[in-house]
This record gives sequence, C-alpha cells and structure tokens, in this order.
Amino acid sequence: MQIEKLGKELVSDEGYRPDVYLDSEGYKTVGVGHLILARDPEFEYEIGDNITHIRVVELLEYDIQNAIISCERVFMDFYELPEEVQLIIANMMFNLGQRRFRGFKKMIAAVNDGNWSEAADEMQDSRWFHQVGDRSVRLVDRMHFVNEE
Repeated sequence: MQIEKLGKELVSDEGYRPDVYLDSEGYKTVGVGHLILARDPEFEYEIGDNITHIRVVELLEYDIQNAIISCERVFMDFYELPEEVQLIIANMMFNLGQRRFRGFKKMIAAVNDGNWSEAADEMQDSRWFHQVGDRSVRLVDRMHFVNEE
C-alpha cells in the first residue's frame, strides 16, 4: 500500500493542526486527527499549546501504522485487495478506529466478496456517511469506481 499517498489523503481529510484542540466529540486532539491519550506526552498540554512539525509527523506515522494493523485484523487478506480498496479501508479505519469500523458488518462482508458496489452502498447507508461530509462522499465514490477498473 502507498503509505505516503494515504498520509496525504489523511492530512487533507483530517486537517493539520499543531495546536491542541477539542475534536467534534470534545476530546483533546492534535496534529492530523491524533486523539491524545494518557500515554502521550501531550496529555498534560492545554488547549492551544503547540507541538512541533516533527512530532505531528511522528504521531501521524504511528496512527497510520495502527490503522493498518487494524485493517490486517479485520481483513485477513488485506494486501490481496486492490490498492484503491486498501486506501479507502485504511482511511476509514484511521477515522473510525477498529471497534467502530467492525460495526460495518455488511460492508466488510461485501469487501470480502469483492463486491465493491455493495461495499460502497453499505458505506453510504451509515451514520458515519452523514457525519464526515465530503470525505465519506469521496470514499464512497472511489469504492464505486473500483467496480469499473
């Protein structure tokens, strides 16, 4: 999978913020959508405190690796899927986390069956689709397009 391409997509989708802020659910976040956890040095930071660009990149790389590991756990043949499907799934996994992603049971089944159009329909038929705006529309469109490759 093209990790650099995924990283660029995530920066575009999540935004780049070196300042600690509250996400849409009120959790402290920094960088490229990194949820600050108790184990992070940034846990004690106040809203508005900044981190370095190097730290933003470190957190992004860490979060991408975790998203990919989660993809491998959900899809045993993850690397056998088309590259575009891998990127779409990894983007969703980054956004949702493994626990919430696993709630897409019909979408996961459609991916396992290689039915990209059905997978896209299942992505669209979700609360997530309406919550994340343009990102979800673009990912669904891309999943529909895989059928035509």
